[in-house]
Amino acid sequence: MSSLPLFHSFVFTAWIAAAAAANSTPPNVILIVTDDQGYGDMACHGNPWLKTPNLDRLHAESVSLEDYHVDPVCTPTRAALMTGRYCTRVGAWAVTEGRQLLDPRETTMAQVFAASGYRTGMFGKWHLGDAFPFAPQFRGFQDVVCHRAGGVGEIGNPSGNDYFDDTYFRNGTPEKFKGYCTGIWFDEMLRFIGDDQRAKPFFVYLPTNAMHGPFTVAEQYSEPYAALGIPPERAKFYGMIANFDENLGRLFDALRESGLERDTILIFMGDNGTAGGAGAKPGDGFNAGMRGKKGSVHEGGHRVACFVRWPARFKGGAKVNALTCHRDWLPTLIELCGLNAPSDVKFDGQSIVPLLDGNAKDWPEGTLFIERQADGVQM
Repeated sequence: MSSLPLFHSFVFTAWIAAAAAANSTPPNVILIVTDDQGYGDMACHGNPWLKTPNLDRLHAESVSLEDYHVDPVCTPTRAALMTGRYCTRVGAWAVTEGRQLLDPRETTMAQVFAASGYRTGMFGKWHLGDAFPFAPQFRGFQDVVCHRAGGVGEIGNPSGNDYFDDTYFRNGTPEKFKGYCTGIWFDEMLRFIGDDQRAKPFFVYLPTNAMHGPFTVAEQYSEPYAALGIPPERAKFYGMIANFDENLGRLFDALRESGLERDTILIFMGDNGTAGGAGAKPGDGFNAGMRGKKGSVHEGGHRVACFVRWPARFKGGAKVNALTCHRDWLPTLIELCGLNAPSDVKFDGQSIVPLLDGNAKDWPEGTLFIERQADGVQM
């Protein structure tokens, strides 16, 4: 475990110097993590019912990591993603009872970006601790709008929250918002991206609470699936995905219209296997032929989609078949963005830049460990 204090005591050189050394302008980064959306919960991966035109477009324009793995439930994935380290090393290996708190001595992805001169924003679901010193505004994020706990209606949130017109927390202060949760996260991200501080690159972490249960969405999104004879709860789950897909299209438009598209790295991934897209029995829903779903140590519990688009550098439509995981992203982004890595942190992941560039030769085979410490609750 790193011995760093709350916000980072290690010395960074200025991001401008790092950028000059790399002879390029640092790219912007948007990291999107959807909740409980499995590998098969999108049309581009063969789902016969879902309509996901914007996810399909992102898949076609991205490098796709075909053997990409996370942890089987929410918090462990988020902790490992933010630190580049196994969740058991960083204190957040379950979803409740204090085991969802990311050790404040650990260095987060946001802290690395912020100390390297980036504007940092986080919008959506944190699930790594809500109070000082755990909340995202104390972990390197300068602009935060989020709900608390593992879901918008759980303890720590206002009792009336139900995904629509909820009260969330702006940098720790409660605020009433109008609209559906997913749209609000995208609204706040687009506000942040449109900030006039264009001299600085930005890092956005957008972890949605959708498609986490309870499955609820406006009927206009779920009805087309109910009309196909899909069971009501799954139709709502699919409707939540359709709503997310629509908001992803808004992001595409905003990046194009602002001229930021070419120089922005856009990463999309799920946090664990599907919660609502497949059942336990074969043929119940669609799970891309995998065994297991959310919470399972079988492949369907931890192999998820991961698409990476950077028009200035990566070849759209490329596929990476090598074994990769969520712990790889922090060391990878340090290399891609010319960030200064903390000198006393040992990552469990590795940079996969050669794989993304298509230049990897004789990439070594590896082994990942998947841990699931059952606590009686799945989130």
